Amino acid sequence: MNQVIRLVPFALMALISLFSNPVAAQNTVPYTPVTAERLLHPEPDNWLMYRGTYNSWGYSPLDQITTKNVDKLTPMWTFSTGVNEGHQSPPLVNNGVMFITTPKNQVLALNASTGELLWRYQRELPEDLFQLHPTNRGVALYGDKVFLATVDAHLLALNAKTGEVVWDQTVENYLTGYYMTLAPLVVRGKVMVGVSGGELGIRGFVQAFEAETGKSVWKTYTVPGPGEKGHETWSGDTWKTGAVSIWVTGSYDPQLNLTYWGTGNPGPFIAAMRPGDNLYANSVIALDADTGELKAHHQYHWNDAWDWDEVSAPLLLDVQRPGKSFKALVHAGRNGYLWLLERKADKIDFVNATPFVRQNVFTKIDPESGRPTYDPQRIAGIGKRAEFCPSVWGGKDWPPAAYNPQTGYLYIPANQNLCSALTGQETTYQPGQLYIGVDFSKIELLPTAEAKDHIGEIQAWDINAGKKAWTVKFKSHNWGPLLTTGGGLIFSGGTNDRYFRAFDAKTGKLLWQQRTNSGVTGVPTSYRIDGIQYVAVQSGWGVDAQRKQELLDKAFGTKTFVPQGGVLWVFALRK
Repeated sequence: MNQVIRLVPFALMALISLFSNPVAAQNTVPYTPVTAERLLHPEPDNWLMYRGTYNSWGYSPLDQITTKNVDKLTPMWTFSTGVNEGHQSPPLVNNGVMFITTPKNQVLALNASTGELLWRYQRELPEDLFQLHPTNRGVALYGDKVFLATVDAHLLALNAKTGEVVWDQTVENYLTGYYMTLAPLVVRGKVMVGVSGGELGIRGFVQAFEAETGKSVWKTYTVPGPGEKGHETWSGDTWKTGAVSIWVTGSYDPQLNLTYWGTGNPGPFIAAMRPGDNLYANSVIALDADTGELKAHHQYHWNDAWDWDEVSAPLLLDVQRPGKSFKALVHAGRNGYLWLLERKADKIDFVNATPFVRQNVFTKIDPESGRPTYDPQRIAGIGKRAEFCPSVWGGKDWPPAAYNPQTGYLYIPANQNLCSALTGQETTYQPGQLYIGVDFSKIELLPTAEAKDHIGEIQAWDINAGKKAWTVKFKSHNWGPLLTTGGGLIFSGGTNDRYFRAFDAKTGKLLWQQRTNSGVTGVPTSYRIDGIQYVAVQSGWGVDAQRKQELLDKAFGTKTFVPQGGVLWVFALRK
């Protein structure tokens, strides 16, 4: 991997950014402002935020498309983005206006019923920018603005009617390894973002800005500094480059006024290089939406040695167990365990954890605290190779899970039958350079014998019963974010055969599929205009899906070609 970065003064790049305003406004359109009340109670016809609602369910109550008629689903229109690499953002829809993002920080506004382009914004990125993960996971909407977190670590507010830049706020210095790929989260007039760069020796944080002006309101580090609680879990100066990035949008509980964020792994990858528990890595953290105060946390696993980011935000559910009803946080971990936690105003309690894929690192989990104990043979060191399961991409990577209140099932896009091996090496921190403690080109992916049968899965779990209900298996690995609907369906792509599919949410039966231009790693959404329900998703393979495919081909001695190039697909029932 070419990592040569030409350093130029940060102040100069800020000046270049100031004069970079490449807007291509083609039309103005009627636009309905997005209010705080609408974000709290979004209309079923719209999809106003990353997962549709603050609880991160990925659920649309629309029910025109059902298990009985989904076989009549057909493409209504498509739109080619003109960009390669991973297209992962959800189409957001506000009263007929759709917004999508693409790699290279392009934002497209479209007529959601016809596909007509309304305006296009494309950020002029610095020539010396090193894009480790060339993707973007979407925008946020509030008022008459569209908010974009950029790969050169800026937060932008765009005019929702024209695409013109309203304000441009520098969040961090990209030359020191900071970048952003997540969709911002808007709560009570504040725009919240987290930073990527865990492989580049950054110190992670979540920061909130005033939606109207872009003024910073609060900033909370995910690696505590001197004098802060948890700082003692880092040795020496390791906290300064401890990583713990935030690259997936958080959840929000309006009753507790707490936002919940999943955090990435600590850096470098090799645990012996940063002794201690390394709070708040591989955790869920609860931040006060008004002040950013860290009110509670739960660390899924401590002193990570397997690159198991736990960045997916937990789903907020009400769970019924014998003799107990409680407000839960549910998280399908990259570490291969399904975590059930109880959320309260000032704490997060562990309830239980269950492996959902093969896992050979944890030897036991404390029934009171949820703290795992490790098999030391599964921990790599300097010059020491260690094999472990699941792989570095985990039992479930970033593609979000979904929850359907009709079935009571949690749906997990999982990967089974894969392990990895790492070997540590000495490394020295240099700003903006890879700082992972292993040779990037020697990260090993080790399929088990069962991987010849299948790798990818969609699992359905009855959360109240605490049991798996069914599993759909794919020969390919699975990078498909999930949508579930009031019509009793699940929609997902994610496999290397380019299909986008619909399944019966109760049984997992395949009911419909459409082959697309590329692999589907986009987050699907659903909306309704003039009485017609639509399902929309971006198809565009790249980033880690492609990198993992190359390692699988190497392991199996195969060649798999998945064409790149993004296309937005919009479906509805054939009349």
